[in-house]
Amino acid sequence: MQASSTRATSSNVTNTLARSRLGTASVVFFVMAAAAPLTVTAGGATSGFAITGSKGIPVAYLAVAVILALFAVGYVAMSRHLVNAGSFYSYVSQGLGKPAGVAAAFVAVLGYNAMQVGLYGGFGAVLSGWLDERFGIQIAWWLCALIGWAVVAVLGVLRVDLNGRVLAVMLLAEIAVAVLFAVVMVAHPAEGGVRFTALSPSFLVAAGIGAALVTAVTGFVGFEATTVFSEETRDPKRTVARATYIAVAVTGVLYGLSAWALTVATGPDNIVAAAQEHSTELIFTLVQPHLGQFFVDLGHMLFVTSLFAALLSFHHTVGRYLFSLGREQVLPSILGRTSRRTGAPKAGSITQSALAFVVIVGYALAGADPIVHLFFWITVTGGLGVLILMTLTSTAVIGFFAGNRRGESLWHTFAAPLIAVTALGYVLYLTVEQFDVLLGVDANSPLRWAFPAAFAAAALLGLAWAAGLKTWRPDVYAAIGRGANATPTANPFAPAPSLNEAARP
Repeated sequence: MQASSTRATSSNVTNTLARSRLGTASVVFFVMAAAAPLTVTAGGATSGFAITGSKGIPVAYLAVAVILALFAVGYVAMSRHLVNAGSFYSYVSQGLGKPAGVAAAFVAVLGYNAMQVGLYGGFGAVLSGWLDERFGIQIAWWLCALIGWAVVAVLGVLRVDLNGRVLAVMLLAEIAVAVLFAVVMVAHPAEGGVRFTALSPSFLVAAGIGAALVTAVTGFVGFEATTVFSEETRDPKRTVARATYIAVAVTGVLYGLSAWALTVATGPDNIVAAAQEHSTELIFTLVQPHLGQFFVDLGHMLFVTSLFAALLSFHHTVGRYLFSLGREQVLPSILGRTSRRTGAPKAGSITQSALAFVVIVGYALAGADPIVHLFFWITVTGGLGVLILMTLTSTAVIGFFAGNRRGESLWHTFAAPLIAVTALGYVLYLTVEQFDVLLGVDANSPLRWAFPAAFAAAALLGLAWAAGLKTWRPDVYAAIGRGANATPTANPFAPAPSLNEAARP
């Protein structure tokens, strides 16, 4: 009986996601869809100008791209030695210790769920407004959100490569429109011609740059998920590195170019006032006289699909984190089960969908503002969680390679990660210190501390959970962060998989 139980549990622990389904292009589509390029260029950049009052948003995007490229140096180096769907969790576990790894896992689950669920507020509200304005169809935001939720829930348990194709179509279309809009704005500058004022490095040391950098960071959240799909790639050691660098480079150039183009079309001295007046409609207002209503309508439609693509991408990320934690029995082992037919993390996907459903319904019943209270507040909070994880992971890279570079260069294992952790730590400090500005609340509001405190609570809970596992489940504790290579002994409290699952290779 004991031997049978051990075999069953080991089968669950060594489950892997569907192998060799994704190439470099597919991974790039997944992570860039999470970054939602058109949402950032049409909404994020204009909101950045309006909220921060800084003309330096374009150079802030480029500066953050450089910081994240430095982060990626150590990040992808570590990915060549650790292949795990729960990448931040695994990397911190191996570089800073198992307690820190479990704490990072809890922060990751909270942060990525916040990003995913918060997007439903934006998707529902934007889709509802678009249908009303364009077709005269009035549908409540929460019903639009639930329609999107149902599609994401279904796609979440299908083959990952099918989802990659869906995201590819959406992403390529929105990038094409974003580039077209940027070119048109630059081709029709405000009085005084094309000016490069907003790209001046002097803005990086000007007052208020902290909020501008934080605004820029939130636009990149999602690119780091390349390692989350590592188990499903054809060549993890090469695919992850290529996809990460491509994602950072393309998004950085696209964001910087689009934000600069806005300043050209309005004039650098007028961009803040224009953004405050027109908000997310600014980019459409500027291109409409030159492109006509068709492209404006197309842009609005792709704005909606951009939000949907981000929803789908973050759903996959959350599902894979839950899968990784369930596989190692850090969380209930049922989360470590995959679909026998598609290889998708079925239990993790369904769990994420259930949580999103509860939140959408809860916000609808409470009558909360879907844009401010769900989309803006919750996704900004999720971005803070990812920033915390990137800072921890850069530190973990240094710890992992200390004393043994494992064939990697000093640049990959120490120099670049050290620069990255210094820069990310500074941006993290500015984020927390100026969180009231990001939320748009009074400096004395308890909300400015409540949201960041949620991650402190999650980290403390993770540390306590790791201590409990070390005491009561030393076999599970020993395997933390090892992924499919872990083979702990049987868990008498874990539900046994079906015979079919136990028999799977």
